[in-house]
Amino acid sequence: MFEYSARPDLLAGRIILVTGAGRGIGEAAAKAYAAHGAIVLLLGKNEDNLNRVYDDIEAAGYPRPAVIPFNLETALPHQYDELAAMIEQEFGHLDGLLHNAAIVGPRTPLEQLSGDNFMRVMQVNVNAMFMLTSTLLPLLKLAKDASVIFTSSSVGRKGRAYWGAYAVSKFATEGMMQVLADEVDDTAPIRANSVNPGATRTDMRAKAYPGENPTANPLPADIMPVYLYLMGPDSIGVNGQALDAQTK
Repeated sequence: MFEYSARPDLLAGRIILVTGAGRGIGEAAAKAYAAHGAIVLLLGKNEDNLNRVYDDIEAAGYPRPAVIPFNLETALPHQYDELAAMIEQEFGHLDGLLHNAAIVGPRTPLEQLSGDNFMRVMQVNVNAMFMLTSTLLPLLKLAKDASVIFTSSSVGRKGRAYWGAYAVSKFATEGMMQVLADEVDDTAPIRANSVNPGATRTDMRAKAYPGENPTANPLPADIMPVYLYLMGPDSIGVNGQALDAQTK
């Protein structure tokens, strides 16, 4: 695992938005950020899941989060503007943004991948990520030091057969991270980095690898050190890096 031990008040008073916060790695990150003092904005399309995470955070006595039902597959440009305006009105600024939400899509040869399926994956994994980043950047620039974390994958760093649109979307994710990191370097109090979670015990992993023994993989909560490190002030100066949550 990535070696890092976060102090209890690492994120005290910080406003952090997590996409796909209703389950899996997004849920674990939201709870980890809240446990270290952050006010977490829980964004996702399943309101029931978001409410469950909200209840868990509140029951634990952590700062009260906010639930933001938002469908990244269908959201229109004006809805991103409305989201940014709401965050500005309620919180004034944004200290962190974790791009976690993604879909796998069909695992099939490119030759057999339909255009509809390709565009759906790109819509959620790339287009929505761009829209969120671009509309929330002004709020991130208002922070003392802000962090944007992009979720990558091993197949977004070296392509592999049958990973189709997902792999392409993760290469785009790495590219967007690098472009943003270069643009904010020495010009804004923002850093941008990517994390490859590695094999983790999530529903998405189970669908991608139905024959795999899930207990062989760590739980999402086990891979949180790198997510805490990049979101907190200890990573100031770390920019444009592609990190791994699990190190061999």
